[in-house]
Amino acid sequence: MAAMAEGEQSPAGDEAVRHVPVMLAEVLHALEPEAGRVILDGTFGAGGYTSAILAKGASVIALDRDPNAIAGGQALVQSSGGRLTLIHSEFSRLADHVPEGGLDGVVLDIGVSSMQIDEAERGFSFQRNGPLDMRMSSSGVSAADVVNRAKTSDLIRIFGFLGEEKQAGRIARAIEKRREKQPFETTRDLANLIESVNPRKAKDKIHPATRVFQALRIYVNDELGELAEALIAAERVLKPGGRLVVVTFHSLEDRIVKKFFADRSGRAAGSRHMPQVEDRPALFEPVGKGMVAAGEEEAERNPRARSAKLRAGIRTAAPAGKADLSLFDLPSLGSLEKLGG
Repeated sequence: MAAMAEGEQSPAGDEAVRHVPVMLAEVLHALEPEAGRVILDGTFGAGGYTSAILAKGASVIALDRDPNAIAGGQALVQSSGGRLTLIHSEFSRLADHVPEGGLDGVVLDIGVSSMQIDEAERGFSFQRNGPLDMRMSSSGVSAADVVNRAKTSDLIRIFGFLGEEKQAGRIARAIEKRREKQPFETTRDLANLIESVNPRKAKDKIHPATRVFQALRIYVNDELGELAEALIAAERVLKPGGRLVVVTFHSLEDRIVKKFFADRSGRAAGSRHMPQVEDRPALFEPVGKGMVAAGEEEAERNPRARSAKLRAGIRTAAPAGKADLSLFDLPSLGSLEKLGG
């Protein structure tokens, strides 16, 4: 799946760029797929990573929460010679579909796919007017539900934390005032309201609505919670020597992955008041020297790669750690369930 940031746009008519998997060479180098190995692709999307892994001779179990991606991947299933299994599922539930300690590799490409961005009816992008939806799974609470029903204080936290939007308060209060008269239904409608509150300046590189749309997408799909649960699940399903490779496109996502690998490296956490006094068994050994960014040539060719960061680790033989999400210090941003209907 080639993920991208809201506000970036595919070149018109350039199908090749639309579906290029980001950092493919780096992913394959870190993952080391080969004949006889079983790899789980937790974000199938358009099948870019999966196709490349199959070409190396490995078998793939691929997941995607988007039913359109599952439908679109059936031709690849048929041509795989039985080496591809495609499953409709969130990647946080990957442990439900494979035996514990049964995989040679897991790859996760976090974020919205280029296909979803480019489909106006999915409502991910204000550059293509459509319903204010943003649901990767096409079910559950939509972005319109959040914008029209959430408390103003919750909107401020969502926009401020997930979107790092400095004008979160002004935008949330403007949304509250406007929705009392007429609910928001389309992406363009919301984008226009945001731009009226926070006009674009000549020096701005992105549209004023970019950060709010990003925040809504992350919130609606619980992307940070999904990532945290997927990392813990991957730890349990990888065999000793198995590799976990994660590509992120947002600083909050990268922070979660970095924190996970640091915690699983075997060093006990410490502080300036209480220094580290004990080692713990390492659950992952690092691949390379840490974070890898896309090369300049790829970033120039494919705008989606500019913010991409890759981190990877090799599973040791130590027993899996506790499934404790408090490690990630995820924010409390209000309940999605209360906004449906």
